[in-house]
Amino acid sequence: MSKYFISAGIELQDGADLKQTENGLRVLAEKTQSEPGCILFEIRQNQKEPGKFTLWECWTDRQALSDHFEMPHTKEFLAQNLTQVNYIEELAQIGSLTTAALA
Repeated sequence: MSKYFISAGIELQDGADLKQTENGLRVLAEKTQSEPGCILFEIRQNQKEPGKFTLWECWTDRQALSDHFEMPHTKEFLAQNLTQVNYIEELAQIGSLTTAALA
């Protein structure tokens, strides 16, 4: 079974309420974990900067992640404009990439 791993860093939008964002992220995580194709979906809060969060995700494939963005709960959270994405990383196991893949 193939797996697609990503990590994303998000933070509060200017003017967004931290408690509302925390609650929204909890609901998003809970609903996302039961989506078809979701193997892992965790959101962790930065201890020193509470307005920053890291998402750890594992999906069966890229299509499953793409489908996630079409889910009503995902669209509902994004429509609130509470957070902004700072980065998204596609991840692989250590040593699984060839030199050609890195070029």
